[in-house]
Amino acid sequence: MKNWNNITEFVLLGLSQNNEVQILCFILFSFCYVVLLMGNLIIMISILCSKLIDQPMYYFLTYLSLVDVCYTSTVTPKLISDLLVEKKIISYNNCLIQVFTMHLFGAIEIFVLTGMAYDRYVAICKPLHYQVIMSRKRCNIMVLAAFGWAILHSFSQFVLLILLPFCGPNEINHYFCDVYPLLELACIDTQRVGLLVVVSSGMVALVVFIVVMGSYTMILYTLHGHSSESHHKALSTCGSHITVVVLFFGPVLFIYIRPATTFKEDKVFALFYTIVAPMLNPFIYTLKNKDMKNAVKNIWRRNNFLRRKLIF
Repeated sequence: MKNWNNITEFVLLGLSQNNEVQILCFILFSFCYVVLLMGNLIIMISILCSKLIDQPMYYFLTYLSLVDVCYTSTVTPKLISDLLVEKKIISYNNCLIQVFTMHLFGAIEIFVLTGMAYDRYVAICKPLHYQVIMSRKRCNIMVLAAFGWAILHSFSQFVLLILLPFCGPNEINHYFCDVYPLLELACIDTQRVGLLVVVSSGMVALVVFIVVMGSYTMILYTLHGHSSESHHKALSTCGSHITVVVLFFGPVLFIYIRPATTFKEDKVFALFYTIVAPMLNPFIYTLKNKDMKNAVKNIWRRNNFLRRKLIF
């Protein structure tokens, strides 16, 4: 198979060929990336330096923030730097590595979000058994399972692509390397490979999305018998989770649930799950959450106190 490969690098067509649009995108996405890094780092530090880390919900949220940083960093720095150059090139090896890491962290995020949904389901629907079911040992097992499944998933995508012959052309109509754009460049019929990708990516994401939304449906049904105060608090927490799930799963399902083909709209939808959703997650989980607000304020006050001590 390796002898069939005449391609050593790929040319990314990027988001636009217009120089003015590229400069505008460079400023916009540079700002978004900085906000994303700062927001998720603040979330992680605030939880790790407070008692919130003992609660399963915030334990999962720490991992979600970490995965968001890793996930978007596989794409965004390359996107930003490419906006300043005329020819956007990525080597064959780096292209496959990008596919592997993107699917790795993307799959981890999917199952961390599932763990967070399960935590809320147990907390509201089975409150008497919550401490036993959501023990730290159980949470660790769920995180390890997410990492294990993600490695298997991303490795399967990597193997499917590395076995494909590429003999030209080498232009990828996207701003990063992904499975579907690469399948279009292969020198053989990729219909069967595309079907495998739909099953391993699209169908898995769809099943997980249905399970997660089903758990929230059960939560809403259970809340009918609760007091208005607890009802409001639970809805506020679950509302944040649902917003994050929809922002991430919606674009992912649009791209991966269909047969192996690409549309012009794919770039816009990809921006949502690679940049927009990871950037908004810290705000979504903080703005309506008193515990997170207090944790962030305490970290800020502690930093100000240390600065004053150092100055004087």
